[in-house]
Amino acid sequence: GSFMMVNSSGRASGQKAHLLLPTLKENDTHCIDFHYYFSSRDRSSPGALNVYVKVNGGPQGNPVWNVSGVVTEGWVKAELAISTFWPHFYQVIFESVSLKGHPGYIAVDEVRVLAHPCRKAPHFLRLQNVEVNVGQNATFQCIAGGKWSQHDKLWLQQWNGRDTALMVTRVVNHRRFSATVSVADTTQRSVSKYRCVIRSDGGSGVSNYAELIVKEPPTPIAPPELLAVGATYLWIKPNANSIIGDGPIILKEVEYRTTTGTWAETHIVDSPNYKLWHLDPDVEYEIRVLLTRPGEGGTGPPGPPLTTRTKCAGRTLLPDCFEMCSCCE
Repeated sequence: GSFMMVNSSGRASGQKAHLLLPTLKENDTHCIDFHYYFSSRDRSSPGALNVYVKVNGGPQGNPVWNVSGVVTEGWVKAELAISTFWPHFYQVIFESVSLKGHPGYIAVDEVRVLAHPCRKAPHFLRLQNVEVNVGQNATFQCIAGGKWSQHDKLWLQQWNGRDTALMVTRVVNHRRFSATVSVADTTQRSVSKYRCVIRSDGGSGVSNYAELIVKEPPTPIAPPELLAVGATYLWIKPNANSIIGDGPIILKEVEYRTTTGTWAETHIVDSPNYKLWHLDPDVEYEIRVLLTRPGEGGTGPPGPPLTTRTKCAGRTLLPDCFEMCSCCE
């Protein structure tokens, strides 16, 4: 075990002492338990004890468990159920914060790593990565095994240390429960990491970090290319290989309209070149390409337009191909 004792008498307020456990690379379900003790001469609390779980040498973040404002009757046991496994590694940090003018002691003793699940703190199942398109709701599914009570507090912690509130909780049965947590910011393309934390009376459970991947729906960089023009058709090449945003592209569509009209029509394109039929002669059309990637909200804004005019309606007299126009005076 490790021992830390802080005498808060006569120290500056908010003075901190730290106990760092060795880095752990556990390969199986395990439990860390420890005992803590708050004593004071005048029955007022000597301060606070915070526990942090730092993963892969990353930021310390916010505490996953803490206690303050108490004087304990002797030693109290608490547990940490940490679902971070090899090849990832983590470090547990105990921090005591003393209150000036509150003489007393904060102590931590007998920190143990046990090769079995915690008895009171719930263990999380593996938290899965979530991918969404910009502007869509992202939700993480926090699922834990163990007893669960209405007083337990559950939240998401971001890699940079910020905490996100819990939105919806659902109990599955008395040995397992799950909660759905919504993440607010999906306004731009990004990758961030989150983990689930639950605080029950016996301690805390902490999941692995999972990624929230926010993708940008694709849009073509170049306008479609014109291959051939007739009086009632246009052959085009969508030109959808160079994109802004993210693939994979699961759907290509051509949107076309007359430059003077208000209507627009959209056709699905499933070949490298596409023929727009049944057009009116001698009319200017604007043609854009729409691209879609997987997931809700995966269609990007239309790409730049190709503006082109259909030919006149004429009669072609073979064999010398003299074209009689009705419209190209």
